[in-house]
Amino acid sequence: MRNSLIQSWRWYGSNDPVSLQDIRQAGATAVVSALHHVPHGDIWELDDILERKKIIEAAGLKWLVVESVPVHEAIKTNSAEAPKFLENYKISLKNLAKAGLKIICYNFMPVLDWTRTDLNFALPNGAKALCLDWADLAYFDIYMLKREGAEADYSNQVISILNKRLDTYTPEKVAALNEIICMGVPTEGSVNLEQLHESLAIYENIGKDGLRKNLALFLEAIADVCESYDLKMTIHPDDPPFPILGLPRIASNHEDLKWILNAVDRPFNGICFCTGSLGAGAFNDIPKILHDLGDRVYFAHLRNVKKDHFGNFHESDHLDGDVDMFAVMKELIKFNENRIEPIPFRPDHGHQMLDDLHKVTNPGYSAIGRLKGLAELRGLEMGIKRMMLDG
Repeated sequence: MRNSLIQSWRWYGSNDPVSLQDIRQAGATAVVSALHHVPHGDIWELDDILERKKIIEAAGLKWLVVESVPVHEAIKTNSAEAPKFLENYKISLKNLAKAGLKIICYNFMPVLDWTRTDLNFALPNGAKALCLDWADLAYFDIYMLKREGAEADYSNQVISILNKRLDTYTPEKVAALNEIICMGVPTEGSVNLEQLHESLAIYENIGKDGLRKNLALFLEAIADVCESYDLKMTIHPDDPPFPILGLPRIASNHEDLKWILNAVDRPFNGICFCTGSLGAGAFNDIPKILHDLGDRVYFAHLRNVKKDHFGNFHESDHLDGDVDMFAVMKELIKFNENRIEPIPFRPDHGHQMLDDLHKVTNPGYSAIGRLKGLAELRGLEMGIKRMMLDG
């Protein structure tokens, strides 16, 4: 077998508690990074990009994937300001290409980039994970956000659980819940509940069909730049793959991803295959989605989740969850064999464990948990490749 998957690691820049030296010691050869200090919608200047690339390469690593170049809300809503931000986005893409960066990750989730209700879910072994509890989300939605008609969006079971635990929502727990959920709001500025209501009203009028249309308009607008500079755009699935707080979702399942690829059916338009985001939905057959759409997968996030019968989930060990990681890795290896450029993947998220329990880290991005995940995934890849050669 010719190609190995490229083992990469997300790095948030000089403020990241995990250093580039740590990343090398973990066994990664490439870095996934972004200019997080640039406000959403502003141009990524070539000098800033080259400076980040220089720092990474000086540490003996390669900046391989850009995650993410955020899509401004004006583009997602196709507001009057959209043309300005589209032009800025195209200039940023050109500058990235000039710096030799060709794989771009982005998402089209409205308002909330990702949603969890607990960043310190305690596992039996003492490690901590990220978690989403639907009753806690319902509390935020019904009693804090006070969204009209919110209760109807939750199952009778979830509402029953919520009603039984109402007395447990202390002021401290309510404040923490507000902080955690609003943490998923992209940093275009601080957001309060009133502003969140305003955004919800905008998206209620747009709906799923309107958001799909706006994504297609975005992809069509950047298509010529992407093709001229040989860029690959990879959309990240919705996290989690459900409508949240009444917001529409358009990248949650097999049908959604297929629609996106067909809407602008050009090779630059691809997928960031995130097994954890898609895996939070029991309706998703992860290996089948990859088997059917893998030709347009240019980047992969490999993580796992465990769900209960209410749909609550927490992020599990990379090889111990509801996602069949063996089948996923086998499909990735098959697709990778036919690629000129190998597919990069990263161990997405990891448990906070061991010494990292006493450190402040970006949620899901502590060092030791991801090191463990990368080691498991590297071993799985090698084992499958040897098995395929022998068989």
